[in-house]
Amino acid sequence: MSDKVILCVDDENIVLNSLEMQLKDQFGDTYIYEFAESAEEALEIIEEFNAEGLELLVIVSDWLMPGLKGDEFLIKVHKKFPKIVKVLLTGQADEDAIKRAQDEANLHRCIHKPWDADELIDTIKSGLEKI
Repeated sequence: MSDKVILCVDDENIVLNSLEMQLKDQFGDTYIYEFAESAEEALEIIEEFNAEGLELLVIVSDWLMPGLKGDEFLIKVHKKFPKIVKVLLTGQADEDAIKRAQDEANLHRCIHKPWDADELIDTIKSGLEKI
């Protein structure tokens, strides 16, 4: 079993389900796939991964979520885990939020909803090549 993880964060279950299908179709059992419905839940999961020695490689996060917004979440993660590839997947983010994530979280890419599955997979692959 893999110890490498891809984490998807979105407050909409239908989005998480779509991401899960697309990732599993493309990468199969190469990675562990984890899903969180809020940034706060994702931060707890990240701490658990760290304690268990699992390697979080990629985060795909929505921007507009209750509580912590996606750019703030990715900046927080980046401060502690700068090597994680960070992707913003959003239909709502404003340009300032995207720029902030690029500057302060080393955002790999921003993909707008509705997303193209090939673009998402290519984005993740290109991010993984940088690790």
